[in-house]
Amino acid sequence: MIRVVIAEDQKMLLGALAALIDFEEDMTVVGSANNGEDAIRLVKEHHPDICIMDIEMPGKNGLEAAEELKEMDCKVIILTTFARSGYFERAVKAKVHGYMLKDSPSEELASAIRNVMEGRRIYASELVDEVYGEENPLTDRESEVLTLMAEGKSTKEIASKLFITNGTVRNYISSILDKLEVSNRIEAITRFKEKGWFK
Repeated sequence: MIRVVIAEDQKMLLGALAALIDFEEDMTVVGSANNGEDAIRLVKEHHPDICIMDIEMPGKNGLEAAEELKEMDCKVIILTTFARSGYFERAVKAKVHGYMLKDSPSEELASAIRNVMEGRRIYASELVDEVYGEENPLTDRESEVLTLMAEGKSTKEIASKLFITNGTVRNYISSILDKLEVSNRIEAITRFKEKGWFK
């Protein structure tokens, strides 16, 4: 019997997923959580074979939880609405065994669970295509500047934090807007977030 823990913050979806998995003769749900912290606790408590995890949950998100679980003997399948290349790259680094989108047909989930149990990795094909087609165009320093911008820091505060001049910060911002093909800071932050490139 394949033992499964589910972490999903939408109660109706959590119930539907549990019912779907329990309907399979070779699977059983041993715990359900609505945030990353509870998911980790349940994995430690019940030692499931598989943990199905949403990404955007309150408290610790699914990717943070997956990073913590990678040292444990539990395979993680991310199940999310977000087809963001940055999220996918981070999930792969966390050694997740599957990354599926919520709009996949329901029978694909049971099939993915069995495949993962056999040692395969199951990734949504549209994400694989997107990731290898598009990478974060910003340098590490530019990404750092954009992250500080997203935190609401002014040019002066960014300069002070990174030990560089205001002019250098302005140059970085100009380069960021150019590379992301946007016209202002808000659009840059939005674009970067949509791609899932914030660490």
